[in-house]
Amino acid sequence: MEPTTRGPSGPDGLRGQRWLARASLASAAAAVLVLGVFAGVRTLGLLGVGIAGLVVTAAAVWWTISRRGVLRVLALVLALAAPIWVLVEYARAHLVWVALLSGGLWLLAAGTGRAALGGHSSPAPMPERAAPRPHHPVLIMNPRSGGGKVRRFELREQAQALGAQVVLLEWRDSTDVAALARTCAAEGADLLGVAGGDGTQALVADVAAALDLPFLVIPAGTRNHFALDLGLDRDDPSKALDALRDGVELRVDLGRAGGRPFVNNVSFGAYAEVVQSPSYRDGKTRTTLQLLPDLLVGHQGARLTARAEERAFSDPQALLVSNNPYGSRDIAGLGRRTRLDGGVLGCVGVRVTSAAQAAGLLRGRRSAGLVRALARTVVVEADQEWIPAGLDGEAVRLRTPVRCEVRPGALRVVVPRRRPGAYRERPQLDWRLIGRLGLASGRRSTVPGAHNGAHNGAP
Repeated sequence: MEPTTRGPSGPDGLRGQRWLARASLASAAAAVLVLGVFAGVRTLGLLGVGIAGLVVTAAAVWWTISRRGVLRVLALVLALAAPIWVLVEYARAHLVWVALLSGGLWLLAAGTGRAALGGHSSPAPMPERAAPRPHHPVLIMNPRSGGGKVRRFELREQAQALGAQVVLLEWRDSTDVAALARTCAAEGADLLGVAGGDGTQALVADVAAALDLPFLVIPAGTRNHFALDLGLDRDDPSKALDALRDGVELRVDLGRAGGRPFVNNVSFGAYAEVVQSPSYRDGKTRTTLQLLPDLLVGHQGARLTARAEERAFSDPQALLVSNNPYGSRDIAGLGRRTRLDGGVLGCVGVRVTSAAQAAGLLRGRRSAGLVRALARTVVVEADQEWIPAGLDGEAVRLRTPVRCEVRPGALRVVVPRRRPGAYRERPQLDWRLIGRLGLASGRRSTVPGAHNGAHNGAP
């Protein structure tokens, strides 16, 4: 499904978009002119050296994560040396300043071009409505989450001052959080909330959705991607409590994989295998570097296949299924989500078996090693009965086939009326549309094709 887009408001807005498009075209032309005038016939060589440096660096990074011992060390040295070689070659040709100036002009062209397209392709925000003030809110807080954010930000005291009942999870590993949430609801809670990580958020959100109760997210975990995509302030989790006195309600989707809820994503393959290791929590980088070679080129772990409705994924090394799709410009689809109410799952599969394929990932979404899809259901199968998975970052094992599905609008999330705001992905550059916009007559009120700009989603 594609998000609703908005055009510029009024003639002044359209006039501003035209001037931004003209600035983008002028900057792009100047970037080419600088190369032509000061580099001359060496322009092709300049571009060739830069492209070669990028390809060699990408290949060296692949060798670094897929090899061990001396080969890993040599690959790391190559990954560091390639960019230095590019700079040295530019310096020998006395073209460093030319490359920097041309690169700066291209950045300016890209920035003004995206700003010009932003008025035509920016997604509309998720609809919200005023939330009634709860009479008996119950907040479940994990004091160990996020290195002790509950105590550091005095979340318990501030919540109680606002009339909320606080339940502390002193023994997270032995507590059935979902059962605790159901007990709180049975005792009269008219709002459930969580101060903790995304894994705990998902468990209580599932209960709130089943009972049609409002749900409050307090970002007191380590990363809190769900809170980030809701537009909450992760630097100060206490600001989320403002929703208890002046909040608005959003209807968002929930995901489910193998009968378990998730608010962000569920991962299979290499990453899921790594997080299963007992040593991962104490040394994430060391454990990842130790296990990846066997998982990527040693063919260890489960052999996966998946089907996202009409799109098939054959033997991916890593597979990510997300509650709504992530931004479309990052290679692995692991950025941020512009909306949480699209009613679809995002699915990204990655398969890289050689340095050439690793370098091919520089092509982004057009890479042969990357497959993306949107679907309401995704079914994951394997050559094993039980497979490891990372469910909102938590290591679990799921029985195959694993059915992943989205529950559109299942969750009523209450957020503060005043908050940083949800993420808005910058539009992809469309030079044809920028040209039409920049060269359009000032008397025209619209630009043909302007509302067909790039937007988030799978091909």
